[in-house]
Amino acid sequence: MQRKKPRMPVVFFGHGSPMNTLDRNPYTESWRRLGNSVPKPRAILCVSAHWYTEGTAVTAMDKPKTIHDFYGFPQALFDVQYPAPGDPHLASRVRELLEPVDVRLDESWGLDHGTWSVLKHAYPGAEIPVVQLSIDGTQPPLFHYEAGKRLAPLRDEGVLVAGSGNVVHNLRLMKRAGGAPFDWAVRFNERIRQALSSRDHRVLVDFEKLGEDARLSVPTPEHYLPLLYIAALQGDDEPMSLVVDGYDLGSVGMLTAVAGMPAD
Repeated sequence: MQRKKPRMPVVFFGHGSPMNTLDRNPYTESWRRLGNSVPKPRAILCVSAHWYTEGTAVTAMDKPKTIHDFYGFPQALFDVQYPAPGDPHLASRVRELLEPVDVRLDESWGLDHGTWSVLKHAYPGAEIPVVQLSIDGTQPPLFHYEAGKRLAPLRDEGVLVAGSGNVVHNLRLMKRAGGAPFDWAVRFNERIRQALSSRDHRVLVDFEKLGEDARLSVPTPEHYLPLLYIAALQGDDEPMSLVVDGYDLGSVGMLTAVAGMPAD
């Protein structure tokens, strides 16, 4: 009798600055430990904050390029490559699962830093196929939560579904010299932590109802929305483990959370 494959966990990475790719710090160390502790996936599907589109698309090429979608950083960061293979069959499977949403099979994007900056630590060998799913910026939060639910069969097919963004992400107000986080950032982050821990997904979807703290913490939604895909995939009996948390530059939350970790 063939042994059933373990159900894959789901993870939200708070990716922060692209420089985390090159750094060793509590965040990147937690990503390394996470990669070593979950069952090895046959493929990874990543919803990255940095592929924000009109309509929904999924990368469908055999060899996705490494995209350096930033400027003003050291050359060493532009030299980083993450040559993971693609998985056109997984792309087609995602398209099938998301019906009736019209999903475009994309041959032009690749892997942006929302994906490779964390996978460079979690899976440094770049041997696992990686597919990216875009975020349709024309749709409300509930659309993304419901889309995440439709991806649930992938967990039993050996696919690690990951979201990469930041719960708190306000670059306009960041403190370049560092320092303590803003009070509104802490309040919003703590409310989201509570909702994750108690599986109160309505709060996560309706985050804008948290008022001024939400407006300042999520001035634009692209870094927050990947969290909704991961919350939607949390099983009824699965706790959400908060792997690491903290703040960079006063206004960037670094929360990483995972659901469905196998028991020790």
